[in-house]
Amino acid sequence: MTIKQLVVGFVSLIGIAILALFLATGWYIVDESEQAALITFGKVDETVTEPGLKFKMPWPIQRVEILSRGTYNLQVGYSEQDGEVVEFTNEAKMITGDENILFADLAVQWRITDPEQYLYSTEDARTVLYSATSAALRGVIGSSGIDEALTDQRPEIEAKVFENLVELLEMYEIGISIQDVKLQDVELPTEEVRRAFTDVTDAREERLTKINEANKYRNQQINEAEGEKDAIISRAEGTKAERIERARGDAALFDSLYSEYVVNPEVTRQRLVLETLDRVLPNTEIYIMDSNNDTVNYLPIRPLERRPEAAEGGSN
Repeated sequence: MTIKQLVVGFVSLIGIAILALFLATGWYIVDESEQAALITFGKVDETVTEPGLKFKMPWPIQRVEILSRGTYNLQVGYSEQDGEVVEFTNEAKMITGDENILFADLAVQWRITDPEQYLYSTEDARTVLYSATSAALRGVIGSSGIDEALTDQRPEIEAKVFENLVELLEMYEIGISIQDVKLQDVELPTEEVRRAFTDVTDAREERLTKINEANKYRNQQINEAEGEKDAIISRAEGTKAERIERARGDAALFDSLYSEYVVNPEVTRQRLVLETLDRVLPNTEIYIMDSNNDTVNYLPIRPLERRPEAAEGGSN
């Protein structure tokens, strides 16, 4: 066998392999309960929903992702394994709006409505769905009372969870639509859990009480300081006004004395001297000495005030 024949045989084998690869990867089947995302070079080029045998370009040009058109189930707070229910207490534990604790399980039915968003908008759409469901449930339970969750208000809670979850998924755009939401078990916790929760609640209330008392004391001190400040300012203003009025009175008196002084300086001067002596030496008899050393008893500055007493003594 010549080299040419070997080359031709090798090329033929490659051609047969390519043809086999084409035939093996160029066809795919879509079932009635399925939908397919046709991906060309890593991008969803087409969504196929019609069932049957379909053709596509071979790998690596195109590939196909087959997704179910059926309804999926998601459990929050529990899981079913081999027919047995396994509780996840940490996920099911929730706080109500009236600060009570309970365990709530939720079942969600959902479908894939946009394969492109489901495959490429996030790394794991199911994880995003689970987180959104948990957030929606906790938000509604957190705004509801414990009686509402344990009694006949459960349909209203389910409706609110459904509405909130739909809004979250529309915002996230992960290609999933919610079909139904059902609360499963809503139960009170054990006595040990309730006691621990009560301890935490009491500690929080005590903390708030101390904060309120501290704020009350602070406000009281501030009000007292403000009142004292206002009183000091008021007294200062009163003293200021009093001194101003006194100064005005003194000025008016000075103006009056000056007017009298201008008319009769000598008499005014003597009057001022006598008034000053009366203020400086109260309850004292005053004598005025003339230049000839003759003593003259000055009357009636104080003696006049004591005349009634002298008269009473004389009558005795």
